[in-house]
Amino acid sequence: MTFGKGAIMDYIYFLANASLTLRVIEHISAATQFSIDSMTVIHRIDGWIVKIKFCQPLTPQEDGNFKAFMSELGISYEPDIRLQMVFWSLETGQSPIDVMRRYQVAIVSHGNPNKNDIEAFRKQFTKGLGYCPETLA
Repeated sequence: MTFGKGAIMDYIYFLANASLTLRVIEHISAATQFSIDSMTVIHRIDGWIVKIKFCQPLTPQEDGNFKAFMSELGISYEPDIRLQMVFWSLETGQSPIDVMRRYQVAIVSHGNPNKNDIEAFRKQFTKGLGYCPETLA
């Protein structure tokens, strides 16, 4: 986790598979108290990295509850310099396609949380492979 402008905290977690990533999106979408600035979902061969940035800082109770929920699904993640540059590039408005090419990373979704992006990526990836790897389950 890192602090951004105005002390708004970014929550960055590593999740083992697509189902857990979808649960995070469902939770955020159902929670009316959360106003999302952006959510970035990156697929790696060993799992998923999810970065969530809220429009406003969470209260201490909301922060604790959200961290507890996220810790049930995955682990807090400290991105390496390359991923920090990926996140920074996206935040400064660079195209996800350009960022993917430059940093050789699979950005599945960026902006508003979108289950359809995850589902489409999973379907296309498994179709190309002919089987479903554990991370896409």
